[in-house]
Parts: sequence; structure tokens; C-alpha cells
Amino acid sequence: MTTRTNDKQHLEDQILKYLTDNAGVSYSAERIAYHLGMDNGDQFTPVVQALAKLERDKKVQVTDKGEFEAVIKQQPLTGIFHGNDKGFGFVDYDPDLPDMYINSDHTLHALNGDQVTVKVLRPGKPGTDQGPEGQVTYIVEHNYERVVGEFKQETVGNYIGEILLKDKKLNTYRFFVTDQGLKPMDGQVVTATVATYPDDDSPKVMTGAVTEVIGDKDEPGIDIMSVIYAHDVPHEFPKEALEQADKIPLHVLPEEKKGREDITDQPLVTIDAIESKDLDDAVVAWKMDNGHYHLGVHIADVSHYVKPGTPLDKEAFKRGTSVYLTDRVVPMLPKRLSNGICSLNPGEERLAMSCEMEIDENGKVINHRIFPSVMRSHARMTYKAVNRILEAHDPKTIAEYKNLVPMFETMGELHRILLKNRKRRGAIDFEAPEAKIIVDEKGHPTDIQLRERGLAERMIESFMLAANETVAEHYFKEKVPFLYRIHETPDKDRIKSFVDFLEVFGINVHGDINNVKPKMLQNVLKEVAGKPEEEMVQVMMLRSMQQAKYSDEELGHFGLGAPYYTHFTSPIRRYPDDTVHRLIKWYHEHGKDEKSKAHWRDKLPEIAEHTSVTERRGIDTERDVDSMKKAEYMEDHIGETFDAVVSSVMKFGLFVELPNTVEGLIHISVMNDDYYEYSEKHLALIGRKTHRIFQIGQPVQVKLLRVDKDLREVDFQIVHPENTPTTKIRVPHDDRRGNHGHFNRRDRNKHNGHVNNRQINRGQSRHHNNSRDHHSEGRRNRNRRRHS
Repeated sequence: MTTRTNDKQHLEDQILKYLTDNAGVSYSAERIAYHLGMDNGDQFTPVVQALAKLERDKKVQVTDKGEFEAVIKQQPLTGIFHGNDKGFGFVDYDPDLPDMYINSDHTLHALNGDQVTVKVLRPGKPGTDQGPEGQVTYIVEHNYERVVGEFKQETVGNYIGEILLKDKKLNTYRFFVTDQGLKPMDGQVVTATVATYPDDDSPKVMTGAVTEVIGDKDEPGIDIMSVIYAHDVPHEFPKEALEQADKIPLHVLPEEKKGREDITDQPLVTIDAIESKDLDDAVVAWKMDNGHYHLGVHIADVSHYVKPGTPLDKEAFKRGTSVYLTDRVVPMLPKRLSNGICSLNPGEERLAMSCEMEIDENGKVINHRIFPSVMRSHARMTYKAVNRILEAHDPKTIAEYKNLVPMFETMGELHRILLKNRKRRGAIDFEAPEAKIIVDEKGHPTDIQLRERGLAERMIESFMLAANETVAEHYFKEKVPFLYRIHETPDKDRIKSFVDFLEVFGINVHGDINNVKPKMLQNVLKEVAGKPEEEMVQVMMLRSMQQAKYSDEELGHFGLGAPYYTHFTSPIRRYPDDTVHRLIKWYHEHGKDEKSKAHWRDKLPEIAEHTSVTERRGIDTERDVDSMKKAEYMEDHIGETFDAVVSSVMKFGLFVELPNTVEGLIHISVMNDDYYEYSEKHLALIGRKTHRIFQIGQPVQVKLLRVDKDLREVDFQIVHPENTPTTKIRVPHDDRRGNHGHFNRRDRNKHNGHVNNRQINRGQSRHHNNSRDHHSEGRRNRNRRRHS
């Protein structure tokens, strides 16, 4: 009896497994029996009986066609909704799985960025790019609690006016203002809290009350303030934090030097951009008797002044990072600290956290010390001055700093050794241009200049990287809770797609793509250096990579080829660096026993997650301001012709980049010389008749057609399309694209139809927003220290 029962259970399990493995597909009883090899008369009956039992148990169900399918008990899935102007959207619910497509009828009127729960309506197809389709069942948390925009005064029913929303993701919505808040003047830029969200009755309408007037829309600087408010960047220090800062002495007190090593006699110098005012790192180097190099990296000890739990600390944690914008900075700390007692100003005693390293002729750190110190900067050097000494060999500058010139030459030697070591281990260096937007006294952009990156900039970068790696390795090997900066190994599927992309151009990746190493990708960049496809390969490689972040687990930094990495060198502008300083002091003062380690173990994950989020917020804010100011600059150049390079190819057109880094769209609707079709395999637009081809990295000449500063949009068209290269590649005709040439201009962020283009755009965003991380961490130590 038991055997017969076991046989029945085994059969049910077999059937259920078959149907579950093919979830979403239904099968007849005959097909199921055939699959199990039980399709003769005697065996078929038990199959039917097992199916009936499974149906009674509600493990399978019968479809309208009389076929059987598994009943999938779904766990609630929660993710972030990313909306599209045409009404549909995608939910990002798992970083390792394709986003879930949400039809416009199933969004529950969720707005972009809302946290939602979803149920699966149709599973994805394994082995393909097609993700699942689902339905939003509940909005867990609204992304927009308040909005920013220009107030237009107009009485409509119970409303006193309307806010013209500045957020690109909301430009298809209307926001009506109730009389329950402030009553602003026409043309003022305001913030408002959201009281009601879109619903079935008003699918494109929100309402709320004005809570703050930022200023008049034409007032200088209000445009940037609008972006600051839109990203909810804290920009006003609480009274308690300012009061605490005001009580901090402006010079080092004698009692503060106790327990610190005095290194004021060492010829430390700061090397920064001319405009920098928050100088948080000083360096010194010399050749040792044994032929090795001494490198000292000495960092402002912000943690001495910003104690845990104080108003200053709470506000610094809330901000997470300083945010550097075109003509201003939103600092993490008040000026009294960032430009005063924490800034390593020349000739002034300052408290520091020091990392001294002995580096051999191969660039390996063979000895090191990490300790609190008292230091004095012997010179406030600029990148330009050091470059004039080391690159231009300018006699006047050499004479001015003759006592320091030998040290700078030693630093140059050491940098080259460190760089060679990084390249040997596979560190990936992307040479993307960076822009500096010049504005007049009214905040109007007058020029866009490319930032120079000379030997001095690279040298300081090398030294900061060495210190960050040394500190991370030290505390990892001490086996204590610590805060790391990680950049994980790229996702296997993304790497495979990248390798497939390379094969189209005859480029081979040598090595195991299932165990990709930085050196493999570095070799790809070497292979394409100087070739027409170099830019295209760089862009696609960046898109294949993960996003760097903070973590309490050391997972290494793939882009740098570094097994250990942290952020130690910029505590004035980054909360993680300040946390690292606190950890160093904590273990120095309390030891490394279990009680000491337990103090930090549960705190670090929250710090890591929060500071990763605030970093993204800061980068997004900086990017939006840059895009806005670049668009404003281009307003003065409508109708002009420019040389450009194709930076991205989409179904709806081409993104192109000018030499000054301004990026804009050539919409497919203005490519009138042919009917262009998208080849996903080649990431190209190809003319059906002329066979002209447009790909990433391709030089083009363009004419500026239109600029919208508020939406940060710049539109171009091709000049002389007849000069475009042709190809033998043929794209299969897709007659379903009947509205070719009639796309709405808002299509710059999507494909026409059910295609998960958000993932493609997210990859492009990763390229534009995170290339600084993949370039090298050290680079941001310099380029984001600007006007206070």
C-alpha cells in the first residue's frame, strides 16, 4: 500500500515539476503523458487521476482549452517603477533579472520612481532579452512628495493656479495648486507638497499646496536652485549645526596635539586646482637610502571636529557628500570647517590622519603606517604650477619653487612607477573629456572649456589611490568591521553581450568570459586605441560594468584592479571618508576585540547604503545642472554647424557629442534622406535605400535645430548626409513601424513599442554618470573641489 502511495506521489511530483518548469504554458493530458513516457492505455489513466488530484489541491488549473497549467503562487514582488511618456513602464525588481514590462492599463497610475508591488501576468522567456510582463497591484511609497516649478496664477474652480513642472519625468502631468498653502506671484519658482496623485478620474493630474517660494524665474541662480530643490538636496544648515561649528576654534589648541605625531617639519604640500578652497590632502615624498620611495599622504582630520551624534554629524550624514555645481557648492560641512580649520591651508598647523608608505621600485607598498598627526603645509601648490615645473620646465616657476622642485621630480618618478604597477594588474583607465562651464555674474554660461589632465593631476590621483588601497588592505587583514568602496565584477550576461558586440567588429577577448578579469578588458582598450571604433568600445564596455558603491564587505574594485579599496582621502566632502577616519581611531583607542568590533558591525551597512544613495543624488544633481547650463549655452548658437561624434544609437535616432561635451539628439524624424532602420546586433541605424550607416564613434557634421533649457534637450540634424559611410549590412524590414518619422520628440528616452529600452538608457546613464568611478577614484578627489 505504501509503495502504491509513493508511486502516486512520485507521479504527481513529476507532473508538477514539468508544468512548473514550463510556467505560463498549458498542456493537454495526452501531451503530459507523452512527455512522461506514459502514453499507453494502462499508464494514461494514472496520469489523468494525478492531474485531477493536483487540480483538487489547487496546484494545477484547467484552462479554457481544457489543458493543464501550473498554479504559480507568487511571492509579492516589490520594485521601482520607471514610467514612459506613452503610459507604459518597467519595474526594476531584481538587479540580476530583466525589468518587468507594465502595460499602460496596468500601472495603477504609478509615477516614475514610485516603489510598487507587482504581480506577474506573463513570465519572461529564459535565454532571451524578453522580460516578464506584470501589473502594479499597490503603490508602496510615492517617489514625489513634493514638486518644483514655475507658478502660473489662474483661478480654476478651487485652485489658485498651476505649477509648470520642471522635472522631465513629469512633463506630461499637470499640477494644480490649492489655496491651503502660500499664494505666490505669477512667474515665481515654488515648491509644493503633493496632496493627490493621478487616478482613474484624473490620470494626468496632481494637486497640492505651495510650501516655499524659491524666487523669481528670471532671477540669477534660481534655475540651479530649482534643480537643488527638485533633487531634495539639503542646502541650509540647521541652526544647531551652525552654532556647533561657530564654537570650534580656528586654530589647533595645544591639548589637541596630545597623542599625535608631530610632522610639521616635513615639507608637505597641497596640490589642487586654482579655485579650490577646501584643501583636504597634503603629500610628501622622498627617495630612501635603500632605493625605495617614501610617500606620505596626510588627510585633514575632520573626525576630530565632527563627533558622532552631534548636530554637525547628523547633518553631514544627511547630506552624505558635497555637491559641486556650475557656480557654487552645496557643502557637506559649514565653511568654518571646510574652508577653515579642516582645510590644510599653507603655514597653518592642522590635525591630520596620516598614511605613510614605503614603496619599492615595482610600485608595491612594502611597509606602511597609519596614525593621527599634526602637520603644516609648506606650500599651496596648483596643478598648473606643478605641470609648468614637470612638463613645461618653465624657468620662472622652477625658480619660484626651487626648494621644492627636487621633491616634485621625485613625485613624478614615483607616479610613473605606481601607474605602471596599476596597468600591470589590469586597472582600466578611460580617457573621457571633462567640461568646465564658465558663467558670468548673472549665471549665464559664456563658454565650455575642457579640463586639462596633466602630470600633476595624474600624480595626485596615483598617491590618493595608493593611500586608499593601503588603508583598506590594512583593516581587511585586521579582520575588523570596516567601510569599503567596492566595484563588483561585471554581470556575466552583460559581459557576454559586450563580447558578442566586439565580435561584430572582429575584436576578440582573450580569456574566460565566465571569469572576467580587468586585464582582459584593458587589453581590449589597447587593441582599439587610436582606431575609429575606440570610442564605441569604451562606451559599450562602461555599459557592461557595475556601479561602484560603499559596502561593509570587501568585494574589491574591478575597474582599478584592486582587491582592497576604500575612501580615506576626502573627509571634508564625503561622509564615508570621515567614517573611515573614525574607524581607524576607534580600533587604535579600543583595540580589536569582539566588544570593540561589535560597536561598528551593525552600523556600517546603514552608513554604506545611505552614502551610496546620497552619492547618486549628488551625481544626478550635478548632471542635471550641467545639462541645463550646456543647453542654455547652446541657446545662443541655434542654426550653427558643428563637428560631432555619434555617442549612442537608438531606434528613434542618434545621440551626438560635440568636442565641448555637449550632447544632443538627432531624431529619426529629421533624417529625411532615407528610411533608417535599427540593427540591434550592430548598434547602428542603416538607410534602407542608400545603405548609409551611423554607429557609435562615427564623426558627423550637425546643425543645431532646437534647444529647451528646462527639459535640458538639444536637438540637431545631420549636415550633408551624402558624406555618410555605407555598409553591406542589411536590416530585415519591419513593416510594423508604420509611424516612422512621426515620433514625438519626447521619444528620446524610449523606443516605439514594447521594448525594454529603459535598460538600454540605464546603461547609457551608467556610462555618463559613473565613468568617473571607472576612470579612477582618485580623479574625483580633485575635479569636484571647486567654488565654495
